[in-house]
Amino acid sequence: MTTRLVKHLAWFAVAVLGACALSVVALRRGEPINALWIVVAAVAIYLVAYRYYSLFIANNVMQLDARRATPAVLNNDGLDFVPTNKHILFGHHFAAIAGAGPLVGPV
Repeated sequence: MTTRLVKHLAWFAVAVLGACALSVVALRRGEPINALWIVVAAVAIYLVAYRYYSLFIANNVMQLDARRATPAVLNNDGLDFVPTNKHILFGHHFAAIAGAGPLVGPV
């Protein structure tokens, strides 16, 4: 119970930090604003949204189930559908992005 509360308090602190940074950006009219405030606000919003909103979408909208087999397992034909390690799959996905050619080539 206490470790769970501490985790939520840490995320609450990140949310408050993002809200403060966003308020600095919104309330300083006519003055030059350091770009760091915008970066801190954006990163905090992205982190909190990744933690809580993605969990909401996974559980309530998509209704994901870890026990459900993937199409690669169900339709394993050795050609188009092949179960693969997630790290190798990520590498193939990254290499297939057309814009990442200059990044993937040297790697």
